[in-house]
Amino acid sequence: MIRALIAATVLVAPVPALARNGQRIVPPPVTATPRTILFIGNSFTQGAHSAVRNWHADRVTDLTGQGYGGVPALFKAFTEQAGLRYAVSLETQGGQSLAWHYDERRHLFDRPWDTVVLQEFSTLDRERPGDPTRYIAAVGRLAELFRGRNPNVRIALTATWSRADQTYRPGGHWYGRGIAAMADDLRVAADRARRVNRASEVVAVGQAWTRAMATAVADPDPYDGITYGQVNLWSYDQYHASIAGYYLEALMVFGRVTGVDPRSLGSGERAADELGLSPDLAASLQRVAAEQLAADRGR
Repeated sequence: MIRALIAATVLVAPVPALARNGQRIVPPPVTATPRTILFIGNSFTQGAHSAVRNWHADRVTDLTGQGYGGVPALFKAFTEQAGLRYAVSLETQGGQSLAWHYDERRHLFDRPWDTVVLQEFSTLDRERPGDPTRYIAAVGRLAELFRGRNPNVRIALTATWSRADQTYRPGGHWYGRGIAAMADDLRVAADRARRVNRASEVVAVGQAWTRAMATAVADPDPYDGITYGQVNLWSYDQYHASIAGYYLEALMVFGRVTGVDPRSLGSGERAADELGLSPDLAASLQRVAAEQLAADRGR
């Protein structure tokens, strides 16, 4: 029943036309000077509670000096395999909001960037879960700061996933509403923040997770056991992501920012191999990301 409900929420859309392994690819132009990209977020960007957290931290610049690799390191690996040049930086702090980053850490990132990826606290507001007011205001302040340094900066807003603990456990704000509900609310908030603050785009990570569940790549309820042949996108706390969950997050950012079809990375993609994801699972997650990016095109 749950899977049927999830499936009903997933839009079927053509996959973007792009070229490798029999697929048609139109990669973005390669530039001599690396493009700069900054990730601002919390544990969901750090890759907390998984091997992703410190994976290849030496390939990215952690502005806080904490030595995290996380989703930014995965993004860096994908761009290198795609033949693109990006200088990747991150500024993260577990459990904090975008407003906190602006108030406490802006001296670390107040400089020109080509692209900035912003990830808000998982429930948007700790005291009032689901309320986007502070989120929208924080995006506005950050957007003003970054545009002051580079008027052409590209600002992407990451809409994260439904937390199983918030969905299946009494007391959770989204308890009893189905696993897609939280991700959908976060997406609505991100779309609103984008419109109000003229951000460039939303990276619909939460909808990619829902799509993975609807297509039987991932199990939608970790509390009743994981179905054979499916993956758990959550970590042991049913809150943060597993390696597979962060991998899907990074694929979505990669595809949205670069315009390259995630499927072009192929089943032999190196980060998946190093982190212990099977070739079949890597390919399945790449397909899910490509389909979600196609569904989001034009939004």
